[in-house]
Amino acid sequence: MADSKNRFDLVIIGGGPAGLTAGLYAARARLQCVLLEKMIMGGQIATTDIVDNYPGFPEGVNGAQIGTLFEAQAKRFGLEVRQFQEGLKVERREDGFLVSCANRDELFCKSLIVATGSGWTPLGIPGEDSLKGAGVSYCATCDGAFFRDQEIAVIGGGNSAIEEAIFLTKFARKVYVIHRRDQLRAEKVVQEKAFANPKIEFLWSHIPLAIVGEKEVSGVQVKDLKTDQERLLAVSGVFIYVGMKAESDIVKELVKVDAQGYIEAGEDTATSCPGIFAAGDVRQKPLRQVATAIADGATAAIMAEKYIEG
Repeated sequence: MADSKNRFDLVIIGGGPAGLTAGLYAARARLQCVLLEKMIMGGQIATTDIVDNYPGFPEGVNGAQIGTLFEAQAKRFGLEVRQFQEGLKVERREDGFLVSCANRDELFCKSLIVATGSGWTPLGIPGEDSLKGAGVSYCATCDGAFFRDQEIAVIGGGNSAIEEAIFLTKFARKVYVIHRRDQLRAEKVVQEKAFANPKIEFLWSHIPLAIVGEKEVSGVQVKDLKTDQERLLAVSGVFIYVGMKAESDIVKELVKVDAQGYIEAGEDTATSCPGIFAAGDVRQKPLRQVATAIADGATAAIMAEKYIEG
């Protein structure tokens, strides 16, 4: 059982915009609260170069900067943050929940907010796993600088893929965008920027078959879906953005989730398990943006407060 220093009203798992906003509201409500984040504060937004659609920043804002500001504001009201501490398992108790952590801490809480977000879906093609970190990446902001003056490929056609392709042109000599359709899914304003960038070349109606290389990436085998022709594209880096999957494993035995693992929770963020609330990208919803994550975080904290009081 958790010792006195690890007993809380509320535990928040995840330090992205949803979790940090929930922490801010919970701290202002004077709840005994702790936030756990297994990686960097800010979550997925911290790996984004420029966020152009977050209100209040007319020239855009660096993603990592937003995360830093969110964290500082929440801490100002007394939120306890435990960074690089991963929650592994949540168990239901008669009077609350027990959160088991990777460092062997056990935290007891009356209510729980799950703001664990989502992660990139792998392609599942040969070479992807073996060359991960040796030319295969899911984070342009993290790894883009390693490919200065080289030719690289981005796989995907949504906002993330195209925004990251644009960012990668700061370093790479050429960026191939490989997309299985003949048109992009990204927002029109993002598409316009990409089409105007001379360093980006689109391979329409193409799919990747394998990532090639011995100790590091040397190319990607692609197939033209219209002609069935295959060829080897000589690149030294492959950045993959083909969809997201929910990071809900920690509570999937306690709450209802959909086929993709997203937690079923309404606009009140309440899950099928009383006392557990889901906020941000891990929640089943039509739009996953910083603005909607913040809304979820605020709602979840208020609902958790009401649950604790009730």
